[in-house]
Amino acid sequence: MWGGRFAEGPAAVMREINASIPFDKRMWRQDIAASKAHVAMLATQGVVAQEDAAAISAGLDTVAADYEANGVPDDLTLEDIHMLSEAKLAAAIGPVAGRLHTARSRNDQVATDFRLWVRDAIDQTRTALAALDAALLARAEQHAGDVMPGFTHLQSAQPVTLGHHLMAYHEMIARDATRFADARARMNLCPLGSAALAGTGFPLDRHATAAALGFDGPTRNSLDAVSDRDFAIEYLTAAAQCSLHLSRLAEEFVLWASQPFGFVALSDQWSTGSSIMPQKRNPDAAELVRGHAGRITGCLVSLMVTMKGLPLAYSKDMQDDKPPVFECHDLLGLSIAAMTGMIESATFRTDRMRALAESGYATATDLADWLVREANVPFREAHHITGRAVARAEALAVTLDQVPLADLKAIDPRIDDRVYSVLSVDASVASRTSFGGTAPDNVRAAIRAARGE
Repeated sequence: MWGGRFAEGPAAVMREINASIPFDKRMWRQDIAASKAHVAMLATQGVVAQEDAAAISAGLDTVAADYEANGVPDDLTLEDIHMLSEAKLAAAIGPVAGRLHTARSRNDQVATDFRLWVRDAIDQTRTALAALDAALLARAEQHAGDVMPGFTHLQSAQPVTLGHHLMAYHEMIARDATRFADARARMNLCPLGSAALAGTGFPLDRHATAAALGFDGPTRNSLDAVSDRDFAIEYLTAAAQCSLHLSRLAEEFVLWASQPFGFVALSDQWSTGSSIMPQKRNPDAAELVRGHAGRITGCLVSLMVTMKGLPLAYSKDMQDDKPPVFECHDLLGLSIAAMTGMIESATFRTDRMRALAESGYATATDLADWLVREANVPFREAHHITGRAVARAEALAVTLDQVPLADLKAIDPRIDDRVYSVLSVDASVASRTSFGGTAPDNVRAAIRAARGE
């Protein structure tokens, strides 16, 4: 490619370290699409003859068909997907193929192809997240009224419903979807036509090229266009945040599937066994989702560290921008699909959830609230009174709603028999009607709102 300047070819190690074709071949569809848009614009502007443009476009279709049928070879001598495609185009149509690279550098070419690839990745991720969210909403609706313990510090805190708990993850996934949408909107400008770094003297119509590729317009600064990888970092940032949410949900499934909890039974499809212990059902899919979050976060850090010290415009370090993005996309796609499958097929043991909600004095706050509301007791005093009531229940080895009224009145004479109306777990969750609260009617309303009903 640059034989006019160099008398000798590269060393074997140089050829290997310099080549990116083993990974950037994933962008072949984007490279073909951008090349076709570029040559069509060149023809419209009179930079390339119409017959040459037609031959190039047809030749690119031939190259694409070959990739589709036979895959993309790892030809290190051709370095990257861009040079490989150009070489294959030349083999298909002859010297006219050389006109394709008019008014284009690999710098703006790769920046365009990579944006197109990341944009496609975002669209795929948003589709997958929509399926995950639909699964969450369906199971939340099914269990809108099923009581479970709510935890803080992994200690039983207050009763909630399983539907409310699952809807918390809906909120996380909904935020993730907006982050990907925001990243897509910001990145949707086309670098093609920026050339190496300074633009070009050819009479290009960059707006036409941008429109042909589905961009909102061209990038506004040629230096920034070829050196910007914000779009990849934003994608990785959104992916890392999403993976953290998936990891938290996966951790819940790991805990809930354990015998001490016994809240959920994962289907055979999402469990594994042990090579030595026949009784085991391991939540390996959930554990791998949890593990993938670390790798995805590592992908973000990798690209950020690569970019942090680079001057304008293009530096060869930026060739390493793609592996972490590709790895992240693969891992995130697997994680979302795995969590969707686990949620859809899980059997929630709501009887076990209720039993633990009833056993942990989770309605203690309801007693304190009752004292404030019905007996005009300051909350801090009510908190102290309730603590003594919990201690009495522990001493009697009963739940709060089973403590005799005489014992409660001995703690504080202002307590009367009306208190029992708030001490059951069902009464507790039903009372939490504030906006965003766990009351079953609230949960059902939140589900309808999430579905746009």
